[in-house]
Amino acid sequence: MRKVIIDKKMESSGNRRRVMIPRRDFFKYLGGGIVVLVAGCKTKPAEEARGQERRSVPKDFNAFVHVSEDGTVTCFTGKIEMGQGPITALRQEMADEMDVPFENVKMVMGDTDLCPWDDGTWGSTSVREYGQAMRQAAAEARSILFILASERLKVPVDQLEVTKGVIFVKNNPDKKASYAQLTEGKKIKRQVTGNPAMKGASDFKIITKPFKRTDSLEKVTGEAKYAGDFKMPGMLHARILRPPSYRAKLVSADTSEAEKIKGIQVVRDNDFIAVLHENRDMADAAIVKVKAEFSSDEMKVNDKTVYDHYFKSGTKGAVVNKSGDISEGRKSAHMVIESEFHHAYVAHATIETHAAFAVKDGDRIKIWVSAQTPFLTQETIAAQLNMPLDKIHVIVPYVGGGFGGKGDNPQAVEAARITMLTGKPVMVEYTREEEFLYDTTRPAALIKLASGIDKSGRITFWDYNAYYCGDRGADTIYNVPHQLTTVYEELENEPPVHPFATGPWRAPGNSNNTFAREMQMTLMASKAGIDQLDFRLKNLADEKMIAVLKAAAGKFGYKPEKPHSGRGFGIACGTDVDTWVALFAEVKVDKSTGRVQVVRVACAQDMGLCVNPQGSTLQMEGCITMGLGYSLTEEIRFEGGKKLNTNYDTYELPRFSWVPAIETVILNHPEQPPHGGGEPAVIAMGGAIAAGIYDATGAVLYDMPMTPAKVLEALKKV
Repeated sequence: MRKVIIDKKMESSGNRRRVMIPRRDFFKYLGGGIVVLVAGCKTKPAEEARGQERRSVPKDFNAFVHVSEDGTVTCFTGKIEMGQGPITALRQEMADEMDVPFENVKMVMGDTDLCPWDDGTWGSTSVREYGQAMRQAAAEARSILFILASERLKVPVDQLEVTKGVIFVKNNPDKKASYAQLTEGKKIKRQVTGNPAMKGASDFKIITKPFKRTDSLEKVTGEAKYAGDFKMPGMLHARILRPPSYRAKLVSADTSEAEKIKGIQVVRDNDFIAVLHENRDMADAAIVKVKAEFSSDEMKVNDKTVYDHYFKSGTKGAVVNKSGDISEGRKSAHMVIESEFHHAYVAHATIETHAAFAVKDGDRIKIWVSAQTPFLTQETIAAQLNMPLDKIHVIVPYVGGGFGGKGDNPQAVEAARITMLTGKPVMVEYTREEEFLYDTTRPAALIKLASGIDKSGRITFWDYNAYYCGDRGADTIYNVPHQLTTVYEELENEPPVHPFATGPWRAPGNSNNTFAREMQMTLMASKAGIDQLDFRLKNLADEKMIAVLKAAAGKFGYKPEKPHSGRGFGIACGTDVDTWVALFAEVKVDKSTGRVQVVRVACAQDMGLCVNPQGSTLQMEGCITMGLGYSLTEEIRFEGGKKLNTNYDTYELPRFSWVPAIETVILNHPEQPPHGGGEPAVIAMGGAIAAGIYDATGAVLYDMPMTPAKVLEALKKV
């Protein structure tokens, strides 16, 4: 039995209050109405926050639904909006489940005072996991409203229907009550048995319909607020003394020259040194005048030697998939293909750099921050400053891109720390150079792969070894009797492998693994003398993968040809966040310069229930465009722990002129749960482009990015 409260107060039991929402402030914000707390999301409970109270509540309460006295439905979620559209898709789900107009739903996201705990926005979980729990909450709220309407209209619940937030008697539509009328400041407690059923696909009116993003007008007109946009009288801009490389340690610092600049304030707390000024330009001028000496103990590795370093690191591999016997598969192979694939370190390169604005609010700190993880950020600040969690109020406004890079947020700790030391409002906003040097990167990857085919073109064995990019996307996916997948990872309590900090990057590891697997498939198809699509279909048993391949082929207008047709057509497919994806690309190669132009792309996804086809299409297009970068130009060059790329003059992102014609297909299955849409298409771009280059020229590209220099080198070997 689950308790639902219709009250202007929250129940005062320990379980309810553990959500850490100040009741006075919360209901001052809300007004009267129905509040529903619901359990059911698969989100894992938070870990201990260095002595802080464990961040969980009984049954993982994870969704707030509030129906106000004016009929507005508000959803409170710890998820954030960083450009992938949950602010629209979740609103669609809430509106449909509650039977209210889309315009009547409001989203409150990423506020640790107002929203229940959440572990962060990553892995396309906002719709595929949280959205399901939110819909359950909405169904529960709707059930309570029907009970109230039944009492008010004096008819049984089964004789009632609802449309646009108005409940009415089926055979007497004039006898009705709106949600607003039913929630006018009542103080009633109810108990509901079981979980009211969510709507089925046949009942959807808003879900599955294309909706333009609700935040688009704000963003294109410049009205949208990001963390770096906040201002307050007396606010100080902080520039922080940072080491020149990853493992450098401060030995000494002389701030006397910086202090000569009028208005400059210097804050020093052990090795932490910051210069502050009301004018950002003056803070910029002051930080370069600090004379600092650092010690350094960097790895003797660079962007050229890192793959050999990986192979010799000595880490023991973990077998993540094994079936059959590799030696037997080798014996039955007519041909064996052995390959080694390299992928460079890649930056997140978000439009918005890391930023945080902190201010003292009585005995609390209030901080606006560009973060994917508001509650983890709250925990980190509390632990670092030795403050109770409820004294830290984190608010995440719009985030200008994350891609996994804004899970850890040192700028938030820095801003809060300086605010506590000075008592002043403080803005910490990374320069583009700081963003490149101190943000985490996608790990480089080494993949060694051997596979065999018999005389009929069937794959006989698959021996796959992935070094330091993880196992996401390392699935064989094809029907292979003898297969072995071994993954080598950087381990705790072992010598580090990476020369600087690495972290998640959109579909972590999957673009690396999919590139290797799919290029190997293209090479095997060529050796077998079979068209690359026919070869994949011949070796597939997965019906969903077969369906997306055929759908993408149809949209692309693909017709099988013998290998080396000179067309420049490439194919790649895979899975990510429970979504099946296939991508076809046409490329042109300038043999004199090595420059590759992707002309057109067709992409198909099976993502179960597609809540907002418009939003999903935008995500597919964004993934394809982003995929051009890691495939063709993006790479971090480095020497030891010192990154050599510090801005876009040396780190080349995709340009408007590069963007191909893009066509998309979404295999919508509204009867299924929703799967992820924010990452799948990005994983297939590298493999499809490499296959297209091979189809056009016969040149094999084993390394990403496939820069003009690498293409020219590969062409020499044809």
